Amino acid sequence: MDNYEMIIAAERQFAREVTLGVIVQRPLSVWHYLLPGMFIIDFLRRTSAISRYTKYFMFPRQLSVDAARHLLQGYDESAEKSRIAAEIEKWLNSLHLYSTRLAKAQQYAIDVLIDHYTKLLSAEGGSHLELIEDAYGSREAYEAYVLRLTSAETDIDQAILEIKSSDEKLKDKMQLEAQQIELRHKTILENIF
Repeated sequence: MDNYEMIIAAERQFAREVTLGVIVQRPLSVWHYLLPGMFIIDFLRRTSAISRYTKYFMFPRQLSVDAARHLLQGYDESAEKSRIAAEIEKWLNSLHLYSTRLAKAQQYAIDVLIDHYTKLLSAEGGSHLELIEDAYGSREAYEAYVLRLTSAETDIDQAILEIKSSDEKLKDKMQLEAQQIELRHKTILENIF
C-alpha cells in the first residue's frame, strides 16, 4: 500500500470512529429493549450514519490529498486552487449551504490539509502512524498541525451554524463530533509520540 492509499484508508477509519463515538453517546430508547429485532434497525441506522458522515468528512480531505499529490507532481498551484474553489462552491451549493464565509473557511481548512498531506505523501513509513511520525518528528509539531486544523474546522462549524441558526439538534451533533475528533487526535498523539 502506498502513502496515498494509507492516508485515504486512515481518514475513512477516522470518520467511522468519530461517527461511532457520536452514536454511542446517545442513550438507547425504551424501544431497543421492548421490540425484538430493534438491533437490526439500529445497525442499519448506524451504517447509514457512518456512510453519510464519511461522505461529508472525506470530501475536503479527498480534494486536499489529491491536490497535494498533484502539487508534488508539479501541477500549477494556482490552477489547483481554482479547481478546489470551484469544487467547494459546487459542493456547498449542492448541500444548500453556500456562503462566502463558509467557502473561505473550507478553503482555509483545505489549505491546512494540503500542507499536512504533502508532508505525509513525502514521508517514509509502513503505516499511517509511521508517516505522521516521519513527517512531523515531534509531538509539538504534530500538535501545532492539529491546533490549526481544529481552528479551521471550528470556523467551518460556526459558518454552518450561521446559515442553520435555528437548528439546535445540528449544534448538539456538531459539538459531539468535535469532541470525538479531539479524542481521536489525542489517541493518535499517544500512539505515536
